[in-house]
Amino acid sequence: VIFVLLLAFTLYFFRDPERTVPKVEHGIICPADGKVCLIKEVKNDKYLGTDALQVSIFMSPLNVHVNRAPIDGEVVFKKHIEGTFHVAYVDKASELNEQTVVIIDNGGQKILMKQIAGAVARRIVNVVEIGAKVKTGEKIGMIKFGSRVDLLLPVGAKINVKLDDIVTAGETIIGYLQ
Repeated sequence: VIFVLLLAFTLYFFRDPERTVPKVEHGIICPADGKVCLIKEVKNDKYLGTDALQVSIFMSPLNVHVNRAPIDGEVVFKKHIEGTFHVAYVDKASELNEQTVVIIDNGGQKILMKQIAGAVARRIVNVVEIGAKVKTGEKIGMIKFGSRVDLLLPVGAKINVKLDDIVTAGETIIGYLQ
C-alpha cells in the first residue's frame, strides 16, 4: 500500500499538462504554477545591473513544477548557484538558497528568472543554454518537490497580479512590458 501511494504521488507530482499560452502583445506569462508570495521593488539587481520589479511565485509540492519561459527572446545569461535550503516562500530564499538564474532578452528588454530550491526541493533542472531562442510558454525546466520562481521585470512593466493570487504556468499573464 505504501509503495502504491508513493508511486501515485510521484506520478502526480511529475505531471505535465498541456497549456494554452495566451497571445498578448508585450505580455509576460507566468513561469510557474503556484501562489504569488512577494511583489517588491529591487534596487540595483546584481545580475541586471539596474532596478527591477520582483514577482515571486511559491510552488507547493501539490503544484505542477514544470517551468516555462515568460517571454519570447534569447537567453543571454545562465548561472547555477550553490546555496542553502531555506523554506522557499521566505524572502531570504531569493538570495541564500540554491538557484539557477536565467536572463532572457526580448529586443533590449531583459527579464531575469530565478528557479529557487526550497527546504524539500533540492533539484533544479534547466534545459536552456546561453544563445538559445525561447518562445513564451516554452518548457525550460522544473524544480522538484516544492520551491519558488522569482521574476525580475523592468521597472516600467505593468504588474497584472497581486499578492496571494493563484497563478498558472504558461497561462496567467503576470504583467506587460512597456
